[in-house]
Amino acid sequence: MKRFTDQRTGETLDEIWFVEHPRIFTLGLNANPSHILDARDIPVLKIDRGGQATYHGPGQLVAYLMFDLRRSKMSVRGVVEALETAVVDTVAAYGIEAYGRRDAPGVYVSGRKLAAVGLRIRRYCSYHGVAVNVDMNLEPFQRINPCGFEGLEVTQLSELCGVADVARVREDLEAKLRDGLEGRVMRVRD
Repeated sequence: MKRFTDQRTGETLDEIWFVEHPRIFTLGLNANPSHILDARDIPVLKIDRGGQATYHGPGQLVAYLMFDLRRSKMSVRGVVEALETAVVDTVAAYGIEAYGRRDAPGVYVSGRKLAAVGLRIRRYCSYHGVAVNVDMNLEPFQRINPCGFEGLEVTQLSELCGVADVARVREDLEAKLRDGLEGRVMRVRD
């Protein structure tokens, strides 16, 4: 992501990268390491996104947004809200009422976190993005203060509505991201 961002030109198309990660805890650039309560057998990686501690693992869809803010005339907050809105609109089609929170970026359902958002802006371009819990082992979230919030409960689509197919969520989320980012032409990588 860093190399892609550093090598971008004004003509480089914006991209979305969809991935699933192996089990890992990550700490944002200015995160407090004490938010990892008990890493045990899961590696911890300090990375250069915003935000505090989170967990990534199989069954979680991560969408990395390589987006030129200058060209789009979007603010950082606008990009965060576009990511949140894309997730909210995606899960609405599954019958879930979700919402973003200005004081704690991400997507929530009845106070439980469904998706985490963390970005980095460099050279007026974003990277990192949003992680949506689809059908995963949620136990590692009990070993951290998710996003720096002690006792924050985490949820996933398979529990909320029975949607457990990461490929389906990926397809639906891609469509909503394209809509929410002003229909810009983007390349997609898996």
